[in-house]
Amino acid sequence: MRRLSKRNSEEADVDVTSFINLVIVLVPVLLMGMVLSRITVLDLKLPDIAVNSAAPQTEPPAQLELIVRANYFDINYPAGINLKRLNKTAAGNYDYANLTLHLQEIKRQLGEKGIEKRDIYLLSEKNVDYQTLVQVMDTVRSYRTVVATSVVNAELFPEVSLGDAPPEGEQTLALPPATGAQ
Repeated sequence: MRRLSKRNSEEADVDVTSFINLVIVLVPVLLMGMVLSRITVLDLKLPDIAVNSAAPQTEPPAQLELIVRANYFDINYPAGINLKRLNKTAAGNYDYANLTLHLQEIKRQLGEKGIEKRDIYLLSEKNVDYQTLVQVMDTVRSYRTVVATSVVNAELFPEVSLGDAPPEGEQTLALPPATGAQ
């Protein structure tokens, strides 16, 4: 005797709604994660080294220096000649707003004299933390201003060179003794 078995020739439906829900949630989360993991790189310029150091200098080079100390900023222009000292605020924070204003004024005065200055030497003490250096670099590179009803970043001194600050109380540039007929 032959057994007749009725086999179900219909296939079962696959339920993919839970998988689609997972993809709908996962795609935006992954896209947001890509935007948040952006890396920013700051371009630094190495200080110029004089090739012929045997030739005596009669005047300091026209270098703009910002010395970052534990309690204040010193702005020097030309190198070694102090223009302004900006102490920390009463709250114990560096005064980035006044630093920006003074650098804007220096940029304006140099522009009036026909000097196009784009570089700055950032000299810091060894105990200055990394976040402070990054904030100072951001501050000296550009400032926010309003131009034609839109906020833009205006350029200050985008070519930043890093170095060690001289010991406190010393000038950053020692001039050689004057030579010549007397």
